[in-house]
Amino acid sequence: MSSAVAVPLTGVLVASACALLGSFLILRRMAMMSDAISHAILPGLVAGYVLAQGPNLFAGFLGASLAAAVTVTAVEALKRTRRVDAGAAIGIVFPAMFALGTVLVTWRFSDIHLDADAILFGNIEFVAFDTFVFNGQDLGPQSVWVMSGLCLLNLLFIGIFYKELKLTTFDAGLAAALGFSPAIVHYALMLVLSITSVGAFSAVGAVLVVALVIVPAATAYLLTDRLAVMIPLSVVIGAVAALIGYRVAIAVDASIAGAMVSAVGVLFGLALLFSPSQGVVARAWQNRRNRAVIASQMLVVHLFNHEGAPDSEEESSVEHLSDGLRWSPARTDMAVAGASRRGWVVRANGHLELTEPGRETARLVLAR
Repeated sequence: MSSAVAVPLTGVLVASACALLGSFLILRRMAMMSDAISHAILPGLVAGYVLAQGPNLFAGFLGASLAAAVTVTAVEALKRTRRVDAGAAIGIVFPAMFALGTVLVTWRFSDIHLDADAILFGNIEFVAFDTFVFNGQDLGPQSVWVMSGLCLLNLLFIGIFYKELKLTTFDAGLAAALGFSPAIVHYALMLVLSITSVGAFSAVGAVLVVALVIVPAATAYLLTDRLAVMIPLSVVIGAVAALIGYRVAIAVDASIAGAMVSAVGVLFGLALLFSPSQGVVARAWQNRRNRAVIASQMLVVHLFNHEGAPDSEEESSVEHLSDGLRWSPARTDMAVAGASRRGWVVRANGHLELTEPGRETARLVLAR
């Protein structure tokens, strides 16, 4: 398999496997746990290298998985003391584990290829050269096999335990009352996340795993409020970002892994701005619309309160409204236009007159 196929395929598989779990981390407010695990596996990788006396996929995978399990257990133990919250517990454990791994790397392996750049940013550019050989036959890039297996594992995990994951995510108390164990589900999710982080480590590095777990899911969260849609949407976003990032990196001769994560960051930015329900633009438009509705309601209440009064002619004058309501001319024009469009008022000889729907609206507003 050529690099032109192996690299983007690996990127898509890594992004997909990570995004499958990211939705639950976002909803559980545990985004930083992926950061902790992706950094804390470093001592385990070093231990696996030492025990195998050289690079070994199984030894490294086992050591990193154990280190991730230690990290999760330590974080949960600190949380149970109730001396620190979840964020502080993560902030205590993962820097210690990562610092330990960094010390071991620089102390024992400063003269080999296991360096800091490989740890942080991965080697996705060279996945085509690290092949999986079975029974003397070259079966293609090792990362493709590993990440394909992890995608399948994560799909099976979510498919089998979807009900339990959903229930414990949204209402752990109800889950416990119904006989489910939120703790077991939590540790199962952390275990699968740990295995996925270890598998993705060699391709995109410790730092970039975090982005691929969290950012596609955060982007999908801005676009939908249904978990059943959020999960596949996050996978699509991660995969598309991987392909876009690969093409951009090739075009400008830049880091492929970095470009992939930058692409998913751009997609998040677009969703943040233009999401129909939660985007900045949509919210700004909704706020402007709400202000216009409130201004129109205040206008009809003003007219209703002065209707039939001796000063009704003056108070209903369009020219007097800005002074009477202490509004700017622009806000007055907005309120009059909105009330007219809704059929609450009509213009007559420079004055505003309430319609019956306008009077009913004023009564409803005053009754609140």
